[in-house]
Amino acid sequence: MIKNKNKQSKYLVLIIIILIFFSSIKLKANDAFYAKDHIIHDLKLNILWLRCSVGQVWNSKTNSCDGKAIKLKMSQIDEVIIQANNQLGGFWRLPTRKELENLVCMSCDNVKINNKFFPNTPYEPFWTGDKNNWSKTKGFYWSVNFFTGHTFGRFPGHIPNFIRLVRER
Repeated sequence: MIKNKNKQSKYLVLIIIILIFFSSIKLKANDAFYAKDHIIHDLKLNILWLRCSVGQVWNSKTNSCDGKAIKLKMSQIDEVIIQANNQLGGFWRLPTRKELENLVCMSCDNVKINNKFFPNTPYEPFWTGDKNNWSKTKGFYWSVNFFTGHTFGRFPGHIPNFIRLVRER
């Protein structure tokens, strides 16, 4: 009887140690991405990202984004999305705040996004499609800043910011 209790106690301690170990493991941003050409499959959120920011073009020979990313006002984004849909197929859109925050990599140097998956990303704010409803002034949108990795809701739509498009898988 005492042997069984000791054996059970050892198993219980082992189970607790295993649970503590696995509960302390956190998925880092970018642990759940799959790259294929100019598209990144976000396995966590089951969405597809363009690897390059708007204004850049994917270069499969160098595995990089060529050209210069451009900043756009909210009033210009619908035209860009129509062009992306026509050229790339699918229904591209601005990401939600949650989707764009999922790209943040706080352990990454310089730009707070994994350059392996999203090369040559400017370390500045990127638009989300989510309005900041807490703002007293209408027309403010959420953005994610890849210099700090933080989210802000202080930009009105007439201020240009960078864009990365996403679509459903």
